[in-house]
Amino acid sequence: MKGAYCLVIKINDDIVENIGKLGKIKFRKGRYVYIGSAMNSIEKRVERHLKRKKKVFWHIDRLLSNNRVEVERVYIKESDTKEECAIASIISKQGYAIKGFGSSDCKCISHLYKVKSIDFLEKFLERIV
Repeated sequence: MKGAYCLVIKINDDIVENIGKLGKIKFRKGRYVYIGSAMNSIEKRVERHLKRKKKVFWHIDRLLSNNRVEVERVYIKESDTKEECAIASIISKQGYAIKGFGSSDCKCISHLYKVKSIDFLEKFLERIV
């Protein structure tokens, strides 16, 4: 299966993580949503994200390696086209962008947002899958 996915992430305490070229970023306690895509095997990509120990390739790998960070829920939208930027654009209106995170290969501000309302997020994501 290929398409886009959203990870609902809970950060249990304020943390500072070194996110590669983005440098050290302070993440406040709360909920975040990360938007990604996998045009080969979305199942394997998500499975990889859920593993705590892995070789670090992407910004999200660095964040998810922290023990105070957990993936609470995964939404998958099956698609033959990349839709992560369109989804990120909609979520950007409801959250605070972690600038440059996960978006080095596109023109999006970010693919990681701290969200105020988990209710909006779940209603929106359930609609698109």
